[in-house]
Amino acid sequence: MYVCLCHGVTDRAIRQAAQAGACSLAELAQTLRVATCCGKCADIAKTLLEAADRTAPAAPVRLASIG
Repeated sequence: MYVCLCHGVTDRAIRQAAQAGACSLAELAQTLRVATCCGKCADIAKTLLEAADRTAPAAPVRLASIG
């Protein structure tokens, strides 16, 4: 599902970013541009990131640019 309509970011992309090491909304904003335009997606993006963190492996890989 699309989370950020302004930049076309999906829930899958957010989960992939979390698996790649994203730990905060700021990191998602930097790599995926989530919540950098209208901001309406910030809450759901943060919720998805937190949910992904609970299911992530113990030693995540450093964040790479995902797009």
